[in-house]
Amino acid sequence: MNFSVITLFPEMFGVFSEYGVTGRALQKNFISLSLYNPRSFTTDNYQTIDDRPFGGGPGMLMMYEPLAKAVMQAKSDSMAGKEAKVIYLSPQGQPLTQEVAASLVKETSLIFVCGRYEGIDERFIEEYVDQEISIGDFVLSGGELPAMTVMDAVSRLVPNVLGSAESAVEDSFYSGLLDCPHYTRPAVLDSGQKVPDILLSGHHANIAEWRLQQRLGRTYERRPDLLSRQCLSEKNKTLLNDYIQKKSGK
Repeated sequence: MNFSVITLFPEMFGVFSEYGVTGRALQKNFISLSLYNPRSFTTDNYQTIDDRPFGGGPGMLMMYEPLAKAVMQAKSDSMAGKEAKVIYLSPQGQPLTQEVAASLVKETSLIFVCGRYEGIDERFIEEYVDQEISIGDFVLSGGELPAMTVMDAVSRLVPNVLGSAESAVEDSFYSGLLDCPHYTRPAVLDSGQKVPDILLSGHHANIAEWRLQQRLGRTYERRPDLLSRQCLSEKNKTLLNDYIQKKSGK
């Protein structure tokens, strides 16, 4: 998977390239990252990349030409060439979900355009952008953090990026449910809090069923909107009902 990013602040992506899962994935060449600063594609001495909006209004807009040249260069450098998918990070975009990340990992190359100021010239979006993505109903100072969020979500789905192939499958949202609670040593804390006995039993089938029940229950409690989209089997309905009864003390 080849990531290219159009950004005025390429230094910010050191967080993505130098640390954690994505840092290791880059070192092992499971993913690649190329950064393009629109200022490098300007023609004036001031490297101007923004101007006032026509029609008036507050703030400045990023200009068409530097962005267009940066995208064309990124496409030229990418493995997919002209077919590289261009994504603009925008509050007006499609909400980022696990399903969206799963669709993006099927691409060979992704080009992310990080806006700043009041936004970018609409003509650039119309001509070059294939998809707009939002990471939530709020406004940030620029598209860099959203771009890293999307790239992280996609990278986890790239083969060999995670240490275990099961890790991504067991993440929250992968199957439409939240994740179950997890525990590690010590089995008993000084306060007396204990790890659930089922996890110490060594009975893998019972543990798997307990974890499924916890996922169903947590989703029911915390994200009922996700559960409403599920077509639960009779077994899963029984597990959920048992969970609800235990929680209510019945």
